[in-house]
Formats: sequence, C-alpha cells, structure tokens
Amino acid sequence: MKQKRQRFSFRHIYLVILFVILESDVIYAQRFEHIVDYQVNFANISYKGKQYVGIRSFQDQGQNYVLSVDPITLETYVLNRNACKIVAVTSIEKVPYFDSSLYMKSFKHVRSNEQVLQDAGIDFPFPKERGINLTIDLCPSHKPLDKIVFETLFVAFKGVENSLPVAISLSGKWILNHETDLQWLINLQNRGLLTITWINHTYNHKVNKDPLNHNFLLATGTDVNYEVIANEKLMLSKGIVPSVFFRFPGLVSSNKIIEQVLSFGLIPVGSDAWLAKGQHAKDGSIVLIHANGNEEIGVQDFIQLLKSEQSNIKSKHWILHDLHEGFQY
Repeated sequence: MKQKRQRFSFRHIYLVILFVILESDVIYAQRFEHIVDYQVNFANISYKGKQYVGIRSFQDQGQNYVLSVDPITLETYVLNRNACKIVAVTSIEKVPYFDSSLYMKSFKHVRSNEQVLQDAGIDFPFPKERGINLTIDLCPSHKPLDKIVFETLFVAFKGVENSLPVAISLSGKWILNHETDLQWLINLQNRGLLTITWINHTYNHKVNKDPLNHNFLLATGTDVNYEVIANEKLMLSKGIVPSVFFRFPGLVSSNKIIEQVLSFGLIPVGSDAWLAKGQHAKDGSIVLIHANGNEEIGVQDFIQLLKSEQSNIKSKHWILHDLHEGFQY
C-alpha cells in the first residue's frame, strides 16, 4: 500500500517554531508587563554548562527570572530561574569567575577615567579594523524618530552586510512618547536588518540650565537608583533586554555616580566622536549621534561620513563594529 505523503502548511511550521521558542529557558522578546519584586541581586549562575553573572531578579505572572551577563561576551539574557543553578553573592566582585573576565577588565577601564566631569567611562576608540562603533541616543523629545539615519545606513551597506550592528541609548520618557517609533526599531531587529544593543539612558533624562556640575544626573534631588531601575523595567515591559551598558545623559557624571552605576553591574559608555560637537570619527571610534529629531547637524554629519566612506564600505574595508566586540581588546 502506497504511504500517503505528510504535508506541512505554514501553520505547522509556525507552531513548530513557536513550540521551540516556548520551550527555551532563555527569554528573547517576551514583554514583561507585570514585573514585581525587581531587585539588584548578584549571583553566580550556571546554565547549561555555561557561567553567567546574575545582576537582577524579578517575577512576572508567577514566574521567576534573572537578568544575566555573559562575563566573556558581555551579552545579556533573561533566564528562567528554575532552569539555573544559582548561588547568591553580596557583590559582583564575589562571583568566582568575574575577577579574570572581560567584564571585570571593563570595570577597571571605567575607573581609570572616572574623575572627569564629562565623557567618563569607556570613551576611546577600538581600532581593530577600519570603521566605527555607532551609538544613537534617544533622549526625551516630542519630535519623531529621525528614520533617515537608519534608511541611509541600509542604502550604504546594501549588498555588503545583512544585519547592521548599532547601539541605541533609550530614555524612558522617549519610550513612553514614541511607541510607534520604538516598535519600528524593534521590527527592524526582528527582521534581522539591525543587531541592536539596547543601552540604558535613564528614565527621566532631566536637563536644566545650570552648569554641568549641577545638571543631568548631578542635578539636586536626582534619584540615580530610580533612573536606572525604572528604565530597565520599562525596557523589559516592551520586550527589550537591557544590555550591560549605560550612557550618562549629556555624558555628564561624577566619581560618586560612576561608582553607583558600577554597583548596578553596568558599564558606562562615553564617546570620542560626538559629531554634532565637531568631534571627528577615527577608526574604532565610539560615534555619538542623536536621532530624536533634535540634532540635525549630527545627523547630517553622519550621513556625510557614510558618503565619504562609500567606496570603502562597498569593498568591505570600512565596517560598523559591534560594541560588545570592541571591548574584547
């Protein structure tokens, strides 16, 4: 008797993929909209034979999760707590494998540059290959997203790279006022057109007219703990896994606040090429532009930079670096 061939529809394929995603203990794009008991907790985590540094714990819909960092690659993951072997520690330095990791080396580099008022943290170029580390800040703004930044990128790298690495610094007030623009960016990531490193840029991103040493996070009455933690929770509620990186509003900080940020397990990232301020990009530079509608000069300077490097881009002699890879010096 002739056996009947099994036919698979797109629905069958979708259900198989969905099953695989749901069976995974690593959470990639889940919206955590009912977070409770969100805590800064450090832990030694073992998951499927790999070691991670736990930096946050929380509950959502009765499930327990941990936000964790791979100390070798600096990638972050939300793991189901029940699938992990966890040993709590009182501080990040007490995780056994932290001391010799890239994670710890990054802390040391930050501390070597934490005395300056502006642009502290990791702010120097990583000249491994020709190209730049592109960081795009989204500070609070009533103006729409400058989509031309991304559209120009796609045109410049068409036929050269499939997924472009960019780091996007999100402020909470921008997220709340730009749901459609945020989803547009998330869709680009989901389609594989962008590989996005999502950076915490504080919840309120307050700014006043005072001198820098009394402005941004240094303004009187600022609750740094709230600015960091509230923004992480908001990002998670939108299906975004916060990276291990942090960007100070206005790139303004103090020794005290840098130590606070490090105590959260986060790595401050500055910039050696804020284009709107006339700083020029070098190979490996951490380039800063704002795509929140408030920095036309920076956006135009970036577009001109892409045009000037077009022949090198097409010959693959000028690339966009992934910020994580740049730290592996």
